[in-house]
Amino acid sequence: MAVTDEAIAKIKDMIVSGALRPGDRLPKESELAAALGLSRNSLREAVRALALMRVLDVRQGDGTYVTGLGPELLLGALAFVTDLHRGDTIAEFLAVRRVLEPAATAMAAARIGEAELDALAERLDALGTAPGAEELAAYDLEFHRGIARAAGNSVLCALLEGLAGPTARAHVRRGLAREDAVARVPQELRAILGALRDRDAEAARSWATVHLASAERWLRSAP
Repeated sequence: MAVTDEAIAKIKDMIVSGALRPGDRLPKESELAAALGLSRNSLREAVRALALMRVLDVRQGDGTYVTGLGPELLLGALAFVTDLHRGDTIAEFLAVRRVLEPAATAMAAARIGEAELDALAERLDALGTAPGAEELAAYDLEFHRGIARAAGNSVLCALLEGLAGPTARAHVRRGLAREDAVARVPQELRAILGALRDRDAEAARSWATVHLASAERWLRSAP
């Protein structure tokens, strides 16, 4: 194991064991290096790496703290990673979303409030009968974010947030420009809303699967 990897592992063990908790300030560099049996250089490299992973927060002139370690923070880099990919790999990310999002939609059926459903329906109505591709994609992203939040699982919500943004942009570039996509997406979203209003988890799951499978098909077939 490389020295920096060993240092990262030791700090991770402190967090996992509870010796360091979310919000805690790390001991002084010299003290922590001595306690862990590390050189100060390897400790600094480990801290830099963990700061990039959003596990640690280095505050100039104040010290280094353990972050809140929330899923939305730690999984935030997923969108950046997804954005680096193009072509067939984007379609693979969308396929992962197709596995996860129907489950989130089914979970939301029991939790989403009528006010939330009304707001989504009003925004969909406001798009009119011939929305532009960019406008529709922006609403589609808003729609799925709202449902993911309503599912009540912060890890699932963070994963979907990381997958939805980049794939939605790819959807705009290569899918929604097609007339059949622009016509069909609002119909599919209305069907999902209807299933959620009926508190029918399996219907909501099925319609979400249909919607995302359509998006994946358009993305794969677009030039």
